[in-house]
Amino acid sequence: CFFFSSRRRHTRQRSVSWARRCVQETGINAEYMGILIIWVMDEVGNVLPQVFKLESQEEKGEIARLHVFVGAIAISDLVKTTLGPKGMDKILHSVGERESSITITNDGATILKSIHVNNPAAKILIEISKVQDDTVGDGTTTVAVLAGELLRQAEKLVLMKIHPQLIIEGYKMARDEAKKKLESIAMDNHADEAKFDADLMNIAMTTLSSKLVFHEKEYFAKLAVEAVKRLKGSSKLDCIKIIKKPGGSLKESFLDEGYILEKSISVGCPKRKVNPKILVANTPMDYDKIKIQGGKVKVDSMEKVAEIEEAEKGKMKSKVAKILLHKPDVFINRQLIYNYPEQLMAEKGVMVIEHADFDGTERLAAVLGADIVSTFDSPENTKLGECKLVEEIMIGEDKFIKFSGCKANEACTIVLRGSGLHILDEAERSLHDAICVLAQTIESKRTVYGGGNSEMSMSIAVEELAKTVKTKEGLAIEAFATALKALPTIIADNGGYDSSTLVQSLKSDLHAGKTSAGLDMTKGIIGDMKELKITECLRVKEAALMSACEAAEMILRVDHILTCAPRRREDPRNVSACQHLYIQQSLLKLT
Repeated sequence: CFFFSSRRRHTRQRSVSWARRCVQETGINAEYMGILIIWVMDEVGNVLPQVFKLESQEEKGEIARLHVFVGAIAISDLVKTTLGPKGMDKILHSVGERESSITITNDGATILKSIHVNNPAAKILIEISKVQDDTVGDGTTTVAVLAGELLRQAEKLVLMKIHPQLIIEGYKMARDEAKKKLESIAMDNHADEAKFDADLMNIAMTTLSSKLVFHEKEYFAKLAVEAVKRLKGSSKLDCIKIIKKPGGSLKESFLDEGYILEKSISVGCPKRKVNPKILVANTPMDYDKIKIQGGKVKVDSMEKVAEIEEAEKGKMKSKVAKILLHKPDVFINRQLIYNYPEQLMAEKGVMVIEHADFDGTERLAAVLGADIVSTFDSPENTKLGECKLVEEIMIGEDKFIKFSGCKANEACTIVLRGSGLHILDEAERSLHDAICVLAQTIESKRTVYGGGNSEMSMSIAVEELAKTVKTKEGLAIEAFATALKALPTIIADNGGYDSSTLVQSLKSDLHAGKTSAGLDMTKGIIGDMKELKITECLRVKEAALMSACEAAEMILRVDHILTCAPRRREDPRNVSACQHLYIQQSLLKLT
């Protein structure tokens, strides 16, 4: 069927009337219909066919580019008020059918992964923020804000009729120059252990200065540095366990050598073992009673039921006997352990720990040097874990199990105390960011000054590059410098200070050769970052710069957005009726 729309009014009305009469009198059955093309007109009267599937959407050219620009800039504006030590917090309120939860945070990755967006460019910024959090642990807000500022400047250039490919080429030149400048101002003090330890403390305090634990940043920085130094250059952050225990104040948090498991020892088992052999398992130990699924068993007397129960007990007893052949002093199982196998092992003096969750089982196997086993037929091939002491301890009013002197000596546990779960959750996120940044610093060994120093230094270098470029790419390079300059501007604005004066003063000081100048957000002036001990990890800055540029370049290349039709869930027998309704709606639009 072909329905045409003419530019002549009377011809269009006549064809529409004929088409509507065909639909009403004869109907159109989708099962027997070949191809349906509905011709519609655009804004200027050009006839355009509906080529894609019904209900699909298509955006082209400037409209598509505007769509992605708006989405990315909206995400950037959402999180930029959380940037810097004076950044504000967000309340994330999720409402479900049965319960609702509240999260208070200023962590960019936590905010962005908690929201649901329908804009493709916004999803790209959320994804790069997640990658930044997974790789280096910090800079999640910076990468989203920088990408948004780059696109804000690119939008202005596009409106000036500069082709996106020229903007991308200029951005690439500016990115390389910025990275070169960033590496030139980086410092490396790893040869001097005392200076490097001081750098680690400064980096931890700088990272925590924008978090909830700001008032106790020195205390928590010490906890993070001690925990990371125990790793001895390794990146196995799984060896650092963080436990949240409501009660007390944040200052009562502490670092404990060894691994603490949030479980209790089974009843009737020894509560302390010295130099034990530890068997870590993931096996069902809960079928000493009748538990038949998917089948029926008919018996004619209770004696038969007793025989089945006895057979189940016999199977469990033989399984426990196989476990005891490994000669373990401690048996840890990820799954539930029923009373009967627990009693059998307790009679042999074995400490039983059940329901160690998956995360706890994996960590225990790593720090104890053990294998996680599911079958017990070959004791000679099973690797048991070792430590110096396993004992039950009390933290607050709850019982925990502590593994001291683990085979992986870098294992440790940080116990966080606080007045509420919301505070503990944010303290955990803050400490996790600091630990990740410290681990990256120990690996890369290079640092830069904070307080907007590195961003402004890169901006100045990029501006100098723009003066040497004669083509249109020079405008894109200048825009890149403006985007970099926006970061210290936002930091100053979030503190309530005069950003124009502070940013210009910082730029003037750096031009004058004061290489350690930066924003002092405590007093609202330009200070010496070396004296204020404001230091950041080079790898965090590099990762944020590269990720933001790549995301901006990817979004700038977009000139066409195709949205597929939603999946229909109606009864297939009603498809023709839906098709019929859509045709009628299309005909109404033509009139």
